[in-house]
Amino acid sequence: MADWSPSAYLRFADERARPASDLLAQIPLKAPQLVYDLGCGPGNSTALLERAYPTAEIIGIDNSPAMLATARQDLPQRRFIEADLKTWVPGTSADLLYSNATFQWVPHHEAVLLRLLKHLSSGAVLAVQMPDNLDEPSHVLMRQTAGDGPWADKLREASGARTRLGAPRDYHELLKPHCTRLDIWHTAYNHVLEGAQGIVDLVSSTGLRPFLNLLDAAERKAFVENYRMRLASAYPALNDGRVMLSFPRLFIVAQA
Repeated sequence: MADWSPSAYLRFADERARPASDLLAQIPLKAPQLVYDLGCGPGNSTALLERAYPTAEIIGIDNSPAMLATARQDLPQRRFIEADLKTWVPGTSADLLYSNATFQWVPHHEAVLLRLLKHLSSGAVLAVQMPDNLDEPSHVLMRQTAGDGPWADKLREASGARTRLGAPRDYHELLKPHCTRLDIWHTAYNHVLEGAQGIVDLVSSTGLRPFLNLLDAAERKAFVENYRMRLASAYPALNDGRVMLSFPRLFIVAQA
C-alpha cells in the first residue's frame, strides 16, 4: 500500500486535534518522565504531548516513513522510531503510552492493547482513542461504492482494511483485570464541512485511502465522483450550504 500523505492528513489538523486533546485531558499523570506517542503520524500529537509534559522524554512511534520524515522535520528535538505496533513493546520505564487514532488500523488490536498494558509498571498509563465510525453513512457508502462499481473485485479486500471496534464492555472485560483504574467512553464530534466534497477531503487521507490506493487514476476519479454523489444524498445541506458529519470515537484510559 502507498505511504501515508502528511499534507493531506494535516489539512484537517483542527478536527484531529480535539479528540487528541480530550484524551490527554483525562490522563491521571502530572509529570510523566517517559512518554511514547504510538502512531505519531506527522508529529501533531507529539507536539500536543510536548506542550502538556515539557520535561518528559517523548518518543514517537510510527510505521510510515513519510509521516516520520515530517515529524522529524517539525520536531527535531524529539526522537522518532519506525516500528510496527503489532510487535513493538515499550521498556519497563515507560510512564505513558498514548495513541490517537491508530489502533483501528492494527489487526487484532485488542490483543495488542492487552500486551502493551501488561508491559507497564504500576501507575503507568495506556491512553487510546480510536474512530468508531464504520457504521456511519460516510463509511457505509464508501463500502457500497466499492462493491457496486466495475472495481468491485479489485476492492474486495479493502473494505476490511480497518479493524471493527468492540463494544465498550468488551474492552472493559479485557483490560480491567490488569489495571487499577479504567475509564472508557464514547464521544461523537460534529464536523461542519464544505459539502459532500468536504467529507471526501476529510476521509481521503484515512478511511478512503485503502480503496483509492488500489485504483488507477481514471478509476479513482470515477470512484470519488460516485461516492460524492451518494454522500450528497445522505448528508443534506445546512442553511449555509455546508454539511454536518457525525464522527464517533472511542476512548480508553487504563492505569496499571
